[in-house]
Amino acid sequence: MAKPVVKCNVANCTYWGDGNHCQADSILVEIDAHANIDFSMEAGEEPYGKAEHKDKVDHRVETCCHTFRPKI
Repeated sequence: MAKPVVKCNVANCTYWGDGNHCQADSILVEIDAHANIDFSMEAGEEPYGKAEHKDKVDHRVETCCHTFRPKI
């Protein structure tokens, strides 16, 4: 299965690639209320294992994800 295209505007990120393409193997999208939580995702760990929880928001501005669309 092909990787989805993930655009990133943070050029000083380890995973940033030419054309603003993210090169990470997995992505974590979080709500703004958890923006300052340190999940300490180290190399070799289960990706984002400590970040497995479910939250709900009503509007895109409550997330760091510009592609968020509420599920109907």
